[in-house]
Amino acid sequence: MKKWAFFGVIGVFLFAFLSVSIPTKGMCATIELSYANFFPPTHIQAKLGQMWAKEIEKRTNGKVKITYYPGGSLLKGPKIYDGILKGITDIGMSVFAYTRGVFPSMEAIDLPLGYPSGKVATCVINEFYNRFRPKELSKVKVMYLHAHGPGLLHSKKAVYKLEDIKGLKIRSTGFCAKLVKALGGVPVAMGQGGTYEALQKGVVDATFSPIEVLKGWKQAEVIDYTTECYSVGYTTGFYVFMNLDKWNSLPKDVQKVIEQVNREWIPKHGEAWDKSDEEGRKFTLKLGNKIIPLSEAESKRWAKAAESVFEEYIKSAEKRGVPGREYVNFIKETIKKCAGR
Repeated sequence: MKKWAFFGVIGVFLFAFLSVSIPTKGMCATIELSYANFFPPTHIQAKLGQMWAKEIEKRTNGKVKITYYPGGSLLKGPKIYDGILKGITDIGMSVFAYTRGVFPSMEAIDLPLGYPSGKVATCVINEFYNRFRPKELSKVKVMYLHAHGPGLLHSKKAVYKLEDIKGLKIRSTGFCAKLVKALGGVPVAMGQGGTYEALQKGVVDATFSPIEVLKGWKQAEVIDYTTECYSVGYTTGFYVFMNLDKWNSLPKDVQKVIEQVNREWIPKHGEAWDKSDEEGRKFTLKLGNKIIPLSEAESKRWAKAAESVFEEYIKSAEKRGVPGREYVNFIKETIKKCAGR
């Protein structure tokens, strides 16, 4: 009996030791997530993505660990949305316009409606999402959205008036490509990643982009002029999404932290876009490039030419059951509202 009692005592101690030493499956386990971003690592939008990831890790006391892949190292910009859906990456930042036709409602944001700043554009895109909650975004968890400052024309040839655009091969994406056509140019679909080389080699003559690209993507080195066509200043909508199944698997306390950080990061992106535009302007002038302002009369001519883009969007959207006119009217009013804040 003493022998069995001895083994019984040993068994109790062994069980207790194993219970303490070997955690239950999932207990205190680190939640590992991946985050793909196409912006170059040195770009402020890439840095903000990394800062967001670090803030999540900090506020969850290390419960969440996010491996960050900037510069298209995991997925290129046009592949990020599909990569999120397939679980290749858990989180991704990219451009709605890179997957044309997939986001018919969000396309409205990119229309050349005369956005005055990145702060306003970022405010508008989030107000739009909160107001309409487009069904097309139901396959992912939306972290937050942002949008750049007014897209302008950067070219190797001086463009002073509408006639100067005729025949120019202009890099563009999404509805910006339709704007190029409406203004008389030849749109060339291309992401930012290939634009520098395309300008350098003469594949394109110009690019429509916010002025920040002149420094952020070093494109001031391969252009000579910027035309300040603010009356048709468009924006491009950016998203930060998470795989929906991954989101649903996260503990509630972690979801709460992420939601809070998301709200805080929206204005950071808008402010960063505007700061980048300022730096882009200084950089291109430093290189000796010229900035050409349009006269009021010429600005009105450009805006008049762009009207066909709105009408084409509205007709196309309504054929797909999307209230295009309501969207356009909402965005116009929200630009005024956000600009007045």
